Amino acid sequence: MIEQPQVPAALQPQPGDAEAARLAVLRLLEQRPEMSQRELSEALGLSLGKAHYVLHSLLDKGLVKAGNFRRSDNKLAYAYVLTPSGLREKVRLTRAFLSRKEAEFEQLRQTIVSLRDELADTPQWKESA
Repeated sequence: MIEQPQVPAALQPQPGDAEAARLAVLRLLEQRPEMSQRELSEALGLSLGKAHYVLHSLLDKGLVKAGNFRRSDNKLAYAYVLTPSGLREKVRLTRAFLSRKEAEFEQLRQTIVSLRDELADTPQWKESA
């Protein structure tokens, strides 16, 4: 059996985040163009229908192209290759994703500082610390 690529939890798309889903599919297909839709869905934690929808939206936009190849078990399968515009879109989505995550990180950092300050001003915290 072929080993599935490991997708860190932080990079798995959250429900309703279409851009993150497109980026995740593009990243995986760049690594393993021979992945089936079922393998994509399992690796990303998406339903098979959602993986199909995302993959076909990338195909329709010309970001990915499909080609036939014969697998080792002699069955026909597809290889999904990123087009030049697909590579550019992957870079754009990666920059947007990184920017969004950095903003979330900064917000979380500020919340942590605020909560620590709040606890430091609480008498019970001072006694147990």
